[in-house]
Amino acid sequence: MRQAIKALAMAGGVLMMASWAQAYELERVDLDSVEVGGEMGRRIQVTVDNNLMKLDVDGDFLKPFRERNAPGGFVGLGMLIDAMARIARHTQNPALIERKEHVVNAALAAQEADGYLGMMREDARIAKLWDVHEMAYLVLGLTSDYELFGKEESLAGAKRLADYLIARLTATPAPDVFDTDISPTMPITGLADAFLCLSEQSGDERYRAFCLDALHVAEWRKPIVKGRWGAIDGHVYAYVDKCLVQLRLDPDGKDAGLHAATQGVLDFILKGNGLAISGACGDHECWHDTQAGMSNLGETCASTYMLKFYDELLRQKPAPLYGDLMERTIYNTLFAAQSPDGRRIRYYSPFEAPRVYFTKDSYCCPNNYRRGLADLPRFIVYRAADGLLVNLYTASTVNAALEDGTAVEVRQETDYPNSGSVTVHVSPAADAEFALSLRIPRWCAGARVAVNGEAQAEPAKAGTFYTLRRVWKPGDTVELELPMECRLVKGRRAQAGRVAIMRGPQLFALNPAGNEGMAGIEPRLLTLDVDSVAGPVPDDSVRPGGMACTVKVWDPGVWYPGGPERTLRLTEFADPGAVAAYFCVPNPEDERYVDDELFAPTP
Repeated sequence: MRQAIKALAMAGGVLMMASWAQAYELERVDLDSVEVGGEMGRRIQVTVDNNLMKLDVDGDFLKPFRERNAPGGFVGLGMLIDAMARIARHTQNPALIERKEHVVNAALAAQEADGYLGMMREDARIAKLWDVHEMAYLVLGLTSDYELFGKEESLAGAKRLADYLIARLTATPAPDVFDTDISPTMPITGLADAFLCLSEQSGDERYRAFCLDALHVAEWRKPIVKGRWGAIDGHVYAYVDKCLVQLRLDPDGKDAGLHAATQGVLDFILKGNGLAISGACGDHECWHDTQAGMSNLGETCASTYMLKFYDELLRQKPAPLYGDLMERTIYNTLFAAQSPDGRRIRYYSPFEAPRVYFTKDSYCCPNNYRRGLADLPRFIVYRAADGLLVNLYTASTVNAALEDGTAVEVRQETDYPNSGSVTVHVSPAADAEFALSLRIPRWCAGARVAVNGEAQAEPAKAGTFYTLRRVWKPGDTVELELPMECRLVKGRRAQAGRVAIMRGPQLFALNPAGNEGMAGIEPRLLTLDVDSVAGPVPDDSVRPGGMACTVKVWDPGVWYPGGPERTLRLTEFADPGAVAAYFCVPNPEDERYVDDELFAPTP
């Protein structure tokens, strides 16, 4: 990075820009054109009511930017603005919009004449962690506010801050930007993404050029590095951030080099054991493949960015696998990162150790959780050139426009993931011919589709998009049945010889506090009676209308045929007290155990 900046400065700061195609096979629907129910909608609502509206925005977020005397550190004000802007646009909540306006106006008021908007004292600016990182997300947050609410002052502030960054990072002599022993790519996480978004919204190509000629984002190449050591080159969040930028530079896939790192990530998580059963990636923020679920599993920043990664891949080259990865991550790791009432957020979401909540509302993980939640409405239905794709199943109403401008309402009536019964009401403004595609998950065998009560002859195969091409009329309905059976999923590596219990996209886990007589018993040593798995049964301990399953187990060291068993209730993985997702089994070779359907697939 430092060498790149010096080279740019020696060239007189002239920025050259490459030309990149901008073509996506799928397009997102506007945030305010989507209403979300189900657990996704509930999570959004409790995040607004019990989190965003309860934050001490003046004390925890804005005060450091008014004082500007910090020697280092990170707050995540730009991340908060980005999340608030997108959730406010989606919900149209007047109180949240007002709070967002207060935060944005206060941030802009703290911007200095030279464009600096940060919390560092003069001698710490640019060089100290995490000043550039903080400013990057302020550029992004202000740009999002302009994009979603048309606030010209936000765009102007974002441009002043971006110009300040360009001037400081391309100065002669080049600044000693990263006075640290960590990888130089980490402190600039979010910078290229922010500048690409600003370039698109402002129409100013200088910001895109800076990404290419100063940050050299198109040339970035790094292998997957496992573990947290040395320069911490294996940081998941920072790595995927660079992959996303490269993908956005070449959405039609013409430059194989820009997709090399992405392919490396896919190979690692899907073929190299880098994806945990809960959908989590990484341990202690870094790439990991042991399949252990200890205390630092699944950084929330990494989970949020993996969801952004799957969305980008799905929109570029649609494959149902990416939707499967999305729902696995959302219903397990993402929701486990937040208390059921919405108030508290976690840094990590393990399954073999007690979970703890992060002590602050600021910093990266709480804010990236809010940003991840803000993305959910855009993952449900996408627009394709020939129609619409239903990607995620949840009670919802989506108002989309076909490529020819025809308005279509797509309303899902379902209690998914409690069951796999989904009724999709399709109502175009007028009779219209188009394709409606439905994602059939890899875990689902025997899916059935009917249109207006008439069963479709074409089978719905697991791991495909089921496409219905017809003239749609207002009031048409599609009935989708996704059979959900509890399945025993084989463990790998650290979990070899053990199984996890899944149903649909959800993982079930043991909360000892919710079961009597578990004091002093190590959950990992329990042996599962595989014939005893039953359910689902209603359970409101994690969410209203939630589900659980029941099992019988043998205590550690006392298993034998016909020996005494105890009955346990396993709750949804998002249960705050969950500490065990895998169980020993008497016969590791039992043919009823299945491989994780997301392991070693072909996109």
